This record gives sequence, C-alpha cells and structure tokens, in this order.
Amino acid sequence: MNSTILIADDDPVQRRLLEAMVRRFGFEAETVESGEQALDRLQAQGLPNVSLLVLDLVMPDLDGMAVLTRMRQREINVPVIVQTAHGSIEAVVSAMRAGAVDFVVKPVGAERMLVSIKNALRSDALEDELRRMKRRASGSLGFKDLRTQSSDMERIVRLGERAAKSNIPILLEGESGVGKELVARAIQGASDRRGKPFIIVNCGALPANLAESILFGHEKGAFTGANEKHIGKFQEANGGTLFLDEIGELPLETQVKLLRAIQENEIDPVGSRRPVKVDIRLISATNQNLIELVKRGAFREDLYYRLNVFPISVPPLRSRRDDIPDLALRFVARFAAEEGKRIRGLTAESVALLCAYDWPGNVRQLENAVFRAIVLAEGDELTVAEFPQIAAHVDGFSVRVPAAPAPAIYTHAAPREIVRVEVRDPNVLKLFDDNGNVRNINSAEAELIRFALAHYRGQMSEVARRLGIGRSTLYRKMKDYGLGEDDGAVDAVA
Repeated sequence: MNSTILIADDDPVQRRLLEAMVRRFGFEAETVESGEQALDRLQAQGLPNVSLLVLDLVMPDLDGMAVLTRMRQREINVPVIVQTAHGSIEAVVSAMRAGAVDFVVKPVGAERMLVSIKNALRSDALEDELRRMKRRASGSLGFKDLRTQSSDMERIVRLGERAAKSNIPILLEGESGVGKELVARAIQGASDRRGKPFIIVNCGALPANLAESILFGHEKGAFTGANEKHIGKFQEANGGTLFLDEIGELPLETQVKLLRAIQENEIDPVGSRRPVKVDIRLISATNQNLIELVKRGAFREDLYYRLNVFPISVPPLRSRRDDIPDLALRFVARFAAEEGKRIRGLTAESVALLCAYDWPGNVRQLENAVFRAIVLAEGDELTVAEFPQIAAHVDGFSVRVPAAPAPAIYTHAAPREIVRVEVRDPNVLKLFDDNGNVRNINSAEAELIRFALAHYRGQMSEVARRLGIGRSTLYRKMKDYGLGEDDGAVDAVA
C-alpha cells in the first residue's frame, strides 16, 4: 500500500480536485471537511497510518492554525502542508512556526503539489529515522517506532506490548533479516527496563571453546591466557536485557550452564569459587525450527521449554507488503543523507516493483537494495533502472541495458569498423536467437527450467511448484531436454 495522504478542506470542489491529483500521483487519498474530523482521523486506531496532511488554513469550526496547535500538544508527528487562497507573509510565517513543513496557495498546480508532497515525505522519513536511531542508541526504542500497515505486524506489536509488562522469557522466531532484534529492542523500550543495558550475543559466532567464558565471564588465571578477570555478557546485561540471537547455534555443553543461569538467576564464571546473582530480561531469537533440533539431539529439550515460554513469530516481508513503501522511503532518506545526495523518493513504478518482489532476504535485503540504488542514482528519484536485479525476477518489469560499442582495432590504411556488443543481464530470458528470429518454445522452456534448477539449487518440489507444473511433468521435460545433475538437479533424471 502506498502512503496515505489526508486532505482537510471545507470546500467540496477543492477536496475532489486535490483527491484526484493525489491519486494521480500514485498515493492513497482520504478527505475530511473539518479540523475536528482531521484530528479524529489522525488518531484513529485500526486504520492505515496517515503519512501526510494537506490542511486548509481557513475552515469554519476549527481552523488550520488550531489543528496545528493541537497536533503539537497531542504529539501527533505527521508532516503538514498548509494551503489557503490568501498567501500573506504573516500566514506563511505563523504556519511554519506552528509546525507546517510547506505552504501552497490555491489553486496549486500539479507539479508544485507533487514536489511539495515528495519533499515533505522525504523530510518526515529522515526525521523519523533519526528519532528511531537516537532511541535505539539510548535503549528507549518502543513499539510506537515500529510503524506498520500490516495486520500481521500489528499482532506482533500487541503481543510484544503484553510481554513487556512482565519478565517472562521470550523466543522470537522468524527468517533471517525480518527484524527480530528491532522487536526485542522495542520490548525492552516498552518495559520497566527502558534505558538499561541491551546486550546482544550472536550465538552462531561464539567459538565453542570460549562460549562459556564470553557468556559467564572468567577469573584471572582460570585457564591459559586468562591474564585478567573478564566480565561476561550476563553481568554486562545486569539490570537490563540479554538478547541471545541465533540461539539454536549455541554449543550443547554451554546449553547446560545457560539452563541453570535462567532457572537460578545466577551464573558461575569460569574459575570462580562462588556463583554471581544476575537480574536480566532474557530474549532469544532463532531462524531455525528448534523442535527439529531437539529431535536431532542438537538442542536440549529442557532448555527449549525454558526459552519458549512466550513465543512470537515475526512474519517475513513478503507477508507484509504494505510496509514496503514506508520502509523503502525511510531507507532512501537515511542513505541519501549519508551519501550526500538530494533524492526525493521513489517513482510509483519502482514502488510497485519493490512491492511485487518476494524479498527472500527480507528487510535486510530491501535495505541493501535501496543503498545500492542510492549509490547508482543520477536523478532526484529512484526508478526501476536502479533496481536491475530485482526487476529481472519480477514479471512485467524489465531494465533495458544499452549496447556498448567495443573499441575498434584498425591500422591507418584499414577502413574504420565498429563492433556493437550487447550487454545483457544473465538472469533475463533471451527472446531472440543469434539470427534475430524469435526462439522456439522448446528452446525457451529448456532455458527456463535450467535457470530454475540453478536458482532453487535443485530442490525439485520447489522448482515444480514455482514453474506451476507437477513433479512428474518436470522430470519428463528434463528428460526430453537432456537436463540432469550437471544442470543443478539434486535427483538425477532416470
């Protein structure tokens, strides 16, 4: 879903004109006819968040200046563009001091309005990112900072708010890159441990021989190389939150001590003669199926039940596509500021592309894709051309790469010859043969199957599902086209 723009104007003609204009720009539009209705909509629960308010200054019941004042009093952080038929300097100054980000005079042209909207959204996204980064650094990031349009994520927010009110152990489950750490920080920010230490331990990066020392600490001389006393992560997090990321990777021998630490609220540093009491909030996270690890003997069953008291499953980005436009805009604002580029946002077509892609790497992949696009961008907006790898995997989108002339090699007596070389994305299906004729269906289908086998690493069930055919049909076609193990298939074709 694109950004929602709220239009507040008591003139029905102006409302309809602005609504049509905003929708033509590719945004969602809602209209109200009074200041009171505008405030009610901005604070409404269960409706899409309003990204921008276009506010008429002159309205009968509650004028624009009063709306701006009440928004500031109620801490409603939505950017506002004010408009009026009388563009006096005094009105402009007053509106800007009251919190408006821009000012337009009726009747406003489409180009001027579009620039104003995009600048306002970019400015708000950058300010929102800065606020979020400051709160994250101070340990006060809360669920209000996790702006979402997705019902799945709203459910996660409600669960997190409930869990934050107690000291119950929480297990965050979800694919890599979905934002489990951000949810964990929001849980701390909503609890009475707000502002206290938030210590992260990546269990997958712990060396097996040092895991116990890193988590629980050690005394001087406890082992060879222990030249001084070391405070472990449990003691660093004392009074705050300990976030154990990728808990499924924790070595089995360390799991025993972790279980005791959780049960007794005390740890035994390596080489210490007495246990140390600790007061922590434990949040664990995994992208694996811990039950399967328990069945294989790779994870202790008693520890699993001790950690899995309050499970929260964070959905992948493809299940909450409504959040993609807002996330992308925030990343654009941050990276454009970091790279020193004046980029207002994304075109409607590029937003549609990002929303259509499945994002196997989730939010982290989207973030990296936007960063790359910012570096590549030459205009003031990101277009489909800045996302060539994404466009190659989405039907209906393509990026045409212009042919590049190869340098001609000739002598002074030879005629000058220029050889044209086509630069082509290897992930794009070729539609013409070497003679310039359209390829036959069998040739194109064979290439498509070969690409799918490589892309899904020979997982035949997944290849068949993605191609929309049965496994038996897939095997038959592979045999017809002579495809097998050399082409990435896990199971050889008989």
